[in-house]
Amino acid sequence: MIRPLLAAAGALLLAACTQLPAERIVATAAAPAMEAVTPVPEPQPQIPPVEGAAEKPDYSIAYAEVDEGEFRWPAIDHTAVHPDYLRQEVDYATDEPPGTIVVETEKKFLYLVLKDGRAIRYGVSLGAQGRAWKGRAIIQWKRKYPTWTPTPSMISRNPKLEQWKQGMQPGVNNPLGARALYIFQDGQDTLYRIHGSPEWQTIGKNASSGCVRMFNQDVIDLYERVRGKAPLVVK
Repeated sequence: MIRPLLAAAGALLLAACTQLPAERIVATAAAPAMEAVTPVPEPQPQIPPVEGAAEKPDYSIAYAEVDEGEFRWPAIDHTAVHPDYLRQEVDYATDEPPGTIVVETEKKFLYLVLKDGRAIRYGVSLGAQGRAWKGRAIIQWKRKYPTWTPTPSMISRNPKLEQWKQGMQPGVNNPLGARALYIFQDGQDTLYRIHGSPEWQTIGKNASSGCVRMFNQDVIDLYERVRGKAPLVVK
């Protein structure tokens, strides 16, 4: 049994990468500006023609600039990224059901479990040593163009963040990037997120304040695939 994330509320507040605005998210469909994740049939994987082989997209397309009208997310120079951290479908042996998100902290990988022993693997950046966390939770909410609000402990460490204490508006420089998936445990917001990041060079490293960072292109892809209150395992 994996130990809970919320060993102590005080420690959590010191470690989390963001806090909610004054109007806390309530786990109801009426929460403002949030997209409740509603159950739909589990995703169906595309099995590659060669058994056991990784299925890789055309990275020149997968990591090209994304123009969403309101925002244009810059292209990623995928040739400057270790190929292990680029999005790909792989063999993945697990007892977790399809639709589960598994984060392997040592390898800096996030897996979205599919059927038939397959998963989509993404490279991620994780919390610096001493801020990392492990446990089981769920993805309670998803949000496009999230607002980022630094925690009081973040502001105390870096007073320049005071200007964002009421929240930084969405945009290409927002630390939460293009999408955010909100991690809850036992009905409570952990203050941790799976999110995009403008600092794509940090993927594969310990560089965040405890959250799980992804390329903006990858978090957009994951956002579209996550269904229901997806289970999350961080180990």
